Amino acid sequence: MTVHRPAALLAALLLTLSTAPALASADDPYLWLEEVSSAKALAWAGARNAAADKEFAADRRFEPLQQELLKIVNSRDRIPFVTRMGEHQYNFWRDAANPRGLWRRATLAEYRKPQPAWETLLDLDALATRESENWVWKGVDCLQPARADDAYRHCMLSLSRGGADASVRREFDLSAKALVVGGFALPEAKQSLHWKDADTLWVRSDFGPGSMTSSGYPRFVKEWQRGTPLAAARTVFEGQASDVSVWAWSDWETGQRRDWVARSVAFWNTERFVLVDGKPVKLDLPTDATPQAFKDWLLLRLRTPWTVGGVTHPGGALLAIRFAAFMQGDRQFEAVYTPSARRVLDNSLHQTRNAVLLTELDSVRPRLWELRHDGKAWQRSRVELPDSGQIANLSTYWASDSYFFTHQDYTTPTTLFARSIGDASSTALKALPPAFDASGIVTRQFEARSADGTLIPYFIAMREGLKLDGSHPTLLYGYGGFAVSRLPTYSGVFGKSWLEPGGVLVLANLRGGGEFGPQWHRAAQKDNKQRTWDDMAAVAEDLIRRGITRPQHLGILGGSQGGLLVTATMVQRPELFGAVVSQVPLIDMLRYHKLLAGASWMAEYGDPDKADERAYIARYSPYQNVKKGVAYPRTFIYTSTRDDRVHPGHARKMVARMEEQGHDVLYFENIEGGHGAAADNKQAARMWAQTFSFLWKQLGVR
Repeated sequence: MTVHRPAALLAALLLTLSTAPALASADDPYLWLEEVSSAKALAWAGARNAAADKEFAADRRFEPLQQELLKIVNSRDRIPFVTRMGEHQYNFWRDAANPRGLWRRATLAEYRKPQPAWETLLDLDALATRESENWVWKGVDCLQPARADDAYRHCMLSLSRGGADASVRREFDLSAKALVVGGFALPEAKQSLHWKDADTLWVRSDFGPGSMTSSGYPRFVKEWQRGTPLAAARTVFEGQASDVSVWAWSDWETGQRRDWVARSVAFWNTERFVLVDGKPVKLDLPTDATPQAFKDWLLLRLRTPWTVGGVTHPGGALLAIRFAAFMQGDRQFEAVYTPSARRVLDNSLHQTRNAVLLTELDSVRPRLWELRHDGKAWQRSRVELPDSGQIANLSTYWASDSYFFTHQDYTTPTTLFARSIGDASSTALKALPPAFDASGIVTRQFEARSADGTLIPYFIAMREGLKLDGSHPTLLYGYGGFAVSRLPTYSGVFGKSWLEPGGVLVLANLRGGGEFGPQWHRAAQKDNKQRTWDDMAAVAEDLIRRGITRPQHLGILGGSQGGLLVTATMVQRPELFGAVVSQVPLIDMLRYHKLLAGASWMAEYGDPDKADERAYIARYSPYQNVKKGVAYPRTFIYTSTRDDRVHPGHARKMVARMEEQGHDVLYFENIEGGHGAAADNKQAARMWAQTFSFLWKQLGVR
């Protein structure tokens, strides 16, 4: 027995304190790779980039494919998607001559032409050269005029250095077609702003120590008057340090401005307020529901069942009530959409002058509906479209009942349709020319039975009459998180790189996504997240059982949450796969909440600082579960130094640990690109050429 005297006890305590960091480093010897821009970490990444470059340079597929993909992403035949503001259609465009891009506009009449004559507003390449900055376009916010016939003028541009989420904001005058000297300007930060009026902005930004949440987003909303310093802006609302974020905006739905404030307590938990006489009045609504003003109505989309006014409305329903009546205490909501087991609302609601557009998934097949109130009741009419693929790029305008949308599937090039509410048909306005040879390729929908018996649908694009002998290189991808739905889309990149050469392409509709409404998402949150990985494995097993492929020819691909999906599934079921591509991934799930925006996702995954939640996360976290001596498929992990959403440390540390354990892993870190992993079309073409060269090398029939 050891007897501790006070001096010895103090010495032991001091020894424990002094060695605690070293012990933590022993648990994770690669913490230094979380230091994003340290010379040591960048040198580590550079060495692996050099090895990857050497391997791809020796692959006969890589350079020709990179050039083919660069032609596709730079093609001037791409559809220029637009946003209407006043009499003009606005578009941001990148091509070979303008790698950073042009912000431009055209009238509707001009836009309808095959080759519109665009008016350039901002040449981002010229601005970047002039200012010696690596500017990447992140969007624009413009002040809606009070009347439909008034011109748009006041805008705030969002420009990022290298593609990060953090951006600078600068005022732009549409009438002068120039940046405003001495106008509103915000330094680089994770921030957002909205116009209150021509001389006032709602701003949420990094206002100094204590002004950001644990998720790395602003927790103050301020009202900033033109001509005053940002430091003098008035605080309108303050969230808590533990919140995800706060924000504010204005709308003019009833011809008068209505000011809003929102406080996101957790990812699926948001309190919303209307400012009355400058003071926030909290709306008496479920915090996981999404309200939206439309004319003099309040629309409410539910995530979970809600009993109100003596009626229980199911999760996934869309309710309506007069806004003024609601504010006066009325709670008699009208159900304007009720989901079923196979039919659910998808995506957000879009508004025209007199209608609301609903996108619906019916057994993961798209529907588009126009919803109008005729003065007595809500009426819904379906827009006739093909019974497959995806409806996307809905573009509406607050002062018009005309709108645009696209339809596409794996083999049908994207078509942009123009339509007005109530029309008998839609007009094909523009279409993407075929980017690859899709002859003989068909799309089928199957189901796989997951570990708990749940049927998991998946889409498969393959050659008609495919011989079921297990010999076909097959790429399986998915997402399975954050209620995001994935549907078949037309991709020149995937088509040219994978389908045209004879590959089979598979999309899994995993639990955790939104393909069957909020309950499909909730089924794989937090302590049930393992179901997402089980679903992915079940689809892989079903592909093998059907004779479409064999493990040595089956690859999996995913990015962000999808990067976690494929690494977790690989670690658990390595025998099912021949190759893995994990892009900008989450991987160290016991530290994700301490890295960048990770704390904002605890409603999705759980809190590793709580013992019971840490226990179930630890069972699947890839970084902690990858083992020496296990035969894993060859893995390609891709990330970006400038990704300030999902920390590049996730990817770096996983690669370092796999190398230490003797596994065959390839790594590439793009120095730019943000969470999209590419800052321009050339970088995107390189990334996808690397990806598909790797997949063909690993999965192709030898």
